[in-house]
Amino acid sequence: MPTISWFHGISIRMFFNDHAPPHFHAYYAGNVAQVAIETGRIIRGSLPPRQRRLVEIWALRYTESLMAAWALACADTPFERIPGLDADNDQ
Repeated sequence: MPTISWFHGISIRMFFNDHAPPHFHAYYAGNVAQVAIETGRIIRGSLPPRQRRLVEIWALRYTESLMAAWALACADTPFERIPGLDADNDQ
């Protein structure tokens, strides 16, 4: 499962050939959550409140990129990484 993004200690990953609905997996300090791409909401698992909010903000900011990555992953095709929320601070 490739890591698609990393920010504030949160690893965002996406499986190839995964099941619907379109989602990604967020990992933080032993917590794991499946997050719906379209809404940024957790559909399974959990994250601490601050990290949950950061993941939701990130997902909503990058919905189009995430959907494109999902389509490629469903076709078992590699996809590009997506910037994290802290990418703006790196400039």
